[in-house]
Amino acid sequence: MALENLQILASDGPRAGQRILRMKGPLSIHTVFEFQNQVRLETSSSVILDFSGVPYVDSAGLGALVGAHLSAQKSARKLLFAAMNAQAITLLEMTRIRSLFAIYSTLQEAEAAPV
Repeated sequence: MALENLQILASDGPRAGQRILRMKGPLSIHTVFEFQNQVRLETSSSVILDFSGVPYVDSAGLGALVGAHLSAQKSARKLLFAAMNAQAITLLEMTRIRSLFAIYSTLQEAEAAPV
């Protein structure tokens, strides 16, 4: 089995102080460090994680999401999740942590969310 890759493209959002991280590839034990490093680099007041290119999230990826959420909370930044697939949402629901996250069906909804 080939090692999985996660590509993350960072860009400015439509609003001042908003950044979008577009992810492509699985958020898994093989890619979690790339994700953590990229999220740590972001200093914007609002960061949107676009999951439209993420086919699945494993338990290590889930831990990284919780870590990113806690880090954003500590630094008074807003972290939003957009376009998560059914597998990722089911994982959040099974572990009873879905309510921790601001989840939007589409990137456009997350971009328009109140600041």
